[in-house]
Amino acid sequence: MSRLRPALLPVLLVCGFVLLAAHPAFAAEEGEAASPVMTVFQWINFAIVAGLIGWVLVKKAPAFFAARATQIASAIAEAGKVKAQADAQRREAEQRLANLAAEIEEMRGAARRDAAAEVQRIQAATKDEAAKIQSAARMEVDAAARGARVELRALATRLSIERAEAVLRAEITPAAEDGMFTSFLGELTHTGGQAGRPY
Repeated sequence: MSRLRPALLPVLLVCGFVLLAAHPAFAAEEGEAASPVMTVFQWINFAIVAGLIGWVLVKKAPAFFAARATQIASAIAEAGKVKAQADAQRREAEQRLANLAAEIEEMRGAARRDAAAEVQRIQAATKDEAAKIQSAARMEVDAAARGARVELRALATRLSIERAEAVLRAEITPAAEDGMFTSFLGELTHTGGQAGRPY
């Protein structure tokens, strides 16, 4: 209320000047000169209207302007918060962007380390697998060699028997065969006679 009092006087003066400027126009419309009583009533009417306007302004304007000022202040405060958040997000984004090269280099280093470890793991697994395959192949070769030796011995034995049989057939004639048979019978009878003697 006290803030509007200094502004009330200029408002009333402006309204008064507007009415004074409008008075000759009203008088010209009526076509006759205005009487002094009429002029006084016009001024009284003006004072009442101006007083009512001033009273409404004094009564309602402070609350309106205070509410409006509160809205503006809250909007400014909200805008300040939003600006602070936006600034924080901008700074965070700039910091991330600044650290992006370091993060990329760190990720590349980690990828290189992982790749080297994977290569070593694959090489170790390959060596183990090669050793297993070599051991299995050695065992198969040894088994095949043993089998081949057994087959070779059997073949050699069979061939030796066949060769001995062929040699015997070639060397033993029917006459030699009869002599061998006779000699065998003689040995049997000799052995049989000794077995029949009492001791």
